Amino acid sequence: MKKSTLFVLLLITLSPIFSQEKESKLNIFLNCNFCDQSYLKQNLEHAEFVRDENFADVYLFFTSQRSGSGGRVYVIDIVGQNEYKEFKDKITYSTNSDTTSDESRSLMLKNIRLGLVRYWLKLGLQDEISISIKKAKPTNALEEVDPWNNWVFRLGANGFFSGQETYSNSNLNFNASARRITEKNKFIFRLRYGNNKQVYKFNGEPDKIYNNSNRNVTLYSVFSLNNHWSAGVFSYFGGSDYSNKSLYAKLAPAIEYNFFDYKESFKKQLTLAYRIGGDYTEYIEKTVFGKIDEFLWNHSLSLEASVRQTWGNINGSIRYESYLHDTSLNQFSFNLGARVRLFKGFRFNIGGNYNITNNQINLPAGNLTVEEILLQQQQLKSGYNYFFNVGFSYTFGSMFNTVVNPRFGDD
Repeated sequence: MKKSTLFVLLLITLSPIFSQEKESKLNIFLNCNFCDQSYLKQNLEHAEFVRDENFADVYLFFTSQRSGSGGRVYVIDIVGQNEYKEFKDKITYSTNSDTTSDESRSLMLKNIRLGLVRYWLKLGLQDEISISIKKAKPTNALEEVDPWNNWVFRLGANGFFSGQETYSNSNLNFNASARRITEKNKFIFRLRYGNNKQVYKFNGEPDKIYNNSNRNVTLYSVFSLNNHWSAGVFSYFGGSDYSNKSLYAKLAPAIEYNFFDYKESFKKQLTLAYRIGGDYTEYIEKTVFGKIDEFLWNHSLSLEASVRQTWGNINGSIRYESYLHDTSLNQFSFNLGARVRLFKGFRFNIGGNYNITNNQINLPAGNLTVEEILLQQQQLKSGYNYFFNVGFSYTFGSMFNTVVNPRFGDD
């Protein structure tokens, strides 16, 4: 009697679990390295996020580029799979420089919902979907006029401070910029100033203070010639204690060819660019070539490529530059970055740069002190420099887990 009563109670307790109908959901694979995935998982209805695209009904592939307003333009490629393979859509939307991270993710969620409507309809969720459309403006309404005429301005400053009883460090940075970007022209003005101050205190000795500052102004204008060709003029002014330059000024016209249409730049680019111009420099200390100031002609040739596809992204560049009066004073630069999904659950990433430097004409004559070397107050002679990283990740286990638990931070 007791056993039968216990069995009945167990059936009553478990019956809601077994009798509950499974919610209709789309299996979604999200390919986005800038999305707030936790937010999307918590707020996107009728969706199960999977970590392998082979299990997905819908593949969401995101790309973005910076816009002229200082915001970003986003493209969502929505690709149907399995029962939805006849569906393929694209949604484009943008944010501006004032858009907060919360507004940006809300706008992303809104556009994802719009893109998934016909997938949900095919899933049979028409009773769960409601649509509201804003009333169109009257046809005689005046078009909104931009009082700034596409100009965007920005001011900024930041500081970093640290220290202890015998040491303190302060790093101050200021910047200002103005830009105007249209389909035909891109104009950029940028001003930056930075100063790093280190103070060392020793018992009974005067404080040792080391200041290292840099300042630069960048000004350039780029013109769109057609879907593949661009031309521009670049100029730079400033100074750098680290590089032994009290003043430098550079002016260089340039031309660039994109082997793909610029309209495809969201996903792929292959550009070849050439610059030629003159440099004038006044040095803080006399250089290893005995110069206190000089004017030199130089040129550069660069090949840059970037690809972002559903399997991952790759970007790289090769650049050669030299002085025209002596081509042995040159530099070769190689850059590579890649994050590739090779097979189910396995991702490989590699990145870095390597520079062969035979053009360090700015190095000061004489020997550096131990303090200047250890504190990196001045640039050192070196025939090369590099940075490199490589790694992989392999994920396995449950493919279906949309649960978000933010307690004690993300793991």
